[in-house]
Amino acid sequence: MKTMTTQEVQELLESNQSINLIDVRETDEVAAGKIPGAINIPLGTLESRMGELDKSQEYIMVCRSGGRSGQATSFLDSQGYNVTNMDGGMLNWNGETN
Repeated sequence: MKTMTTQEVQELLESNQSINLIDVRETDEVAAGKIPGAINIPLGTLESRMGELDKSQEYIMVCRSGGRSGQATSFLDSQGYNVTNMDGGMLNWNGETN
């Protein structure tokens, strides 16, 4: 499984690169703050919503600590998607949230 640190993700955002962030936390968790631009697809709905994702795009998966996003990364990778897990999740995130 491909992984990135929270610092690497933050550097991508600060360099204005176009990245696709998928936050797999529950809606109430995301309401407390998410990385700007991240799309919320709770882990429990990922299988039914994966058709919203484009296999030609790269996605970075985010959750609270890295566990659920790791599950999401493994699942989507097995389905042919280009995905990377953000290690440490929002607990290690020091960047902007909204």
